[in-house]
Amino acid sequence: MTPAFFDYELPEDRIAQEPAARRDHSRLLVVRRATGDLEHRVFYELPGLLSPGDLVVFNDTKVLPARLIGKRESTGGAWESLFLQRTPEGLWKMMAKTRGHPVNGEAFATEPGPFRLILRGRTPDRHWLMEPDAPGSPEDLLGRFGQIPLPPYIRKGRASASDVERYQTVFAKPAGSVAAPTAGLHFTPELLERLRVRGIEAARVTLHVGLGTFEPVKVDDPTKHAIHREWCEVNAETVAAIQACKARGGKVIAVGTTTTRTLESAARPSGLQPYRGDTGLYILPPFEFRVIEGLITNFHLPRTTLLMLVGAFAGTDLLRRAYEEAIRREYRFYSYGDAMLVL
Repeated sequence: MTPAFFDYELPEDRIAQEPAARRDHSRLLVVRRATGDLEHRVFYELPGLLSPGDLVVFNDTKVLPARLIGKRESTGGAWESLFLQRTPEGLWKMMAKTRGHPVNGEAFATEPGPFRLILRGRTPDRHWLMEPDAPGSPEDLLGRFGQIPLPPYIRKGRASASDVERYQTVFAKPAGSVAAPTAGLHFTPELLERLRVRGIEAARVTLHVGLGTFEPVKVDDPTKHAIHREWCEVNAETVAAIQACKARGGKVIAVGTTTTRTLESAARPSGLQPYRGDTGLYILPPFEFRVIEGLITNFHLPRTTLLMLVGAFAGTDLLRRAYEEAIRREYRFYSYGDAMLVL
């Protein structure tokens, strides 16, 4: 198995630049592992594709407005950055770019402002360490001065007012992600209610999505790829809901690769139990799934660990056929695109 095994050619016009007019009106490619059948549906049909007694598990992370845009005070040159995390010392670890070579002590002002950050150093991986000049948590300050960080393949530049709503799930709660758990973007309150009425229960986990989610696998041997680490949590209530679902013969349906990674991390090494902390779980074929029986997911970039995870669950040959069919049928790809349901 090589990265090329998870590569494919995608016409550029298949990359969705805007979300569907309504969240649950995205197309849905249903992939059935037992038969290899592919069905073309619409996302609002999801309740009829699942069974009473099933359990749908969401990632309830909230995307931070982590993108900051402004100027370098010493030169007036443009400056752009992305907040990654706060260090134990209270500095902000950031990806940043500007012309020239700023030195420690230089100030950068955001637009809108007034908010300034002072460069205090760099990490070994060349991320900037910056000190905010205003009191408050990152969530508070980014909420006032930041913008939603759309993925680079959405080429509109700054996020619009509609992106603030649509690049966020309707069940988002704890803030901490720099990218949305995109499989959850298709759900509406009305669809959640229809699932409940049908007897399909819901539970939540949290995984704060980092930039590593977009990182392609570049090494020849995918098992040598350095997987990114992300913080996640599975609480006791969700563990109990999963155990009850399995006891009644229902299926656990993970909404997204982030939910899958969280649940399968909590099931290792000795069975599912509450978990809180970082995960470095790398899911690629072959893999023993201990929790989920179904997966809702968007269409992912080639050569990524996300695509490898889906291949491990769906089967690589079936996944390749599903992607070829989706491209042929002009499905929309990536964050604002259509979805797959793998059963």
